[in-house]
Amino acid sequence: MTEGYNAIAAVYDKFNAEIDYKKWADFIEASFDRYLKNHPELVLDLACGTGKMTRELSSRGYDMIGVDGSEQMLSVACDGNYDEDLNKIHEILYLLQDMRSFELYGTVGAVVCCLDSLNYLLSEDDLESALRNVHNYLDPDGVFFFDLNTPHKFETEYGTKDIIIEDGDDVLLWQNDYNKERKLCDFYLSAFVMDEDGRYDRRDTWWRERCYSRRYVTTLLEKCGFYDVRFMNESLTSEPEADALRWY
Repeated sequence: MTEGYNAIAAVYDKFNAEIDYKKWADFIEASFDRYLKNHPELVLDLACGTGKMTRELSSRGYDMIGVDGSEQMLSVACDGNYDEDLNKIHEILYLLQDMRSFELYGTVGAVVCCLDSLNYLLSEDDLESALRNVHNYLDPDGVFFFDLNTPHKFETEYGTKDIIIEDGDDVLLWQNDYNKERKLCDFYLSAFVMDEDGRYDRRDTWWRERCYSRRYVTTLLEKCGFYDVRFMNESLTSEPEADALRWY
């Protein structure tokens, strides 16, 4: 589940520069405003990756814990803990743990899990284990905010398409293979990163995600003890559209 990120951890943010973490954090805080009496003091960023969201929320005053299963991604996260804009070091606790079996020192007021991380849990048992673990470490009346890639995205945006991403001299080749019957999508990535001497370093990796139905996720959340389960669009104002690419 996480080994596929080790090969490209150092260039992950480079090829995902279009992600607006500030806007995403605004979205998360809007959900706090809407569903909590007070903003939480301690927040868990589950599957935090390189810690971009973790640091963004930390800069807004939250005590942050970041959990991820990739040692290389967490290494990048720790290297980025100094914030040049704020001239401060983020005091973030990073833990190298599996999202299905992580352990904390106590409960947290909110859990966030961004960028379709739960889609990487390939079996129903794995997803249930992760959700039960989140519920176990979440304060009563706390909020769990996450997103999922939708069936529409798997079928239309991924499918069997090939994608080329260029960033200066560096290139990422991204091939998709979605099996609608098995509800599994394989991603084959090859990153070509130019070294200082002008030669390219090739890094190959493979990811897999599972497509879950809205009905199944709702039923499983309630089974694991969650209540007031809502699927929202990006503005938190209504149900997601039929052609939505993400469920929040």
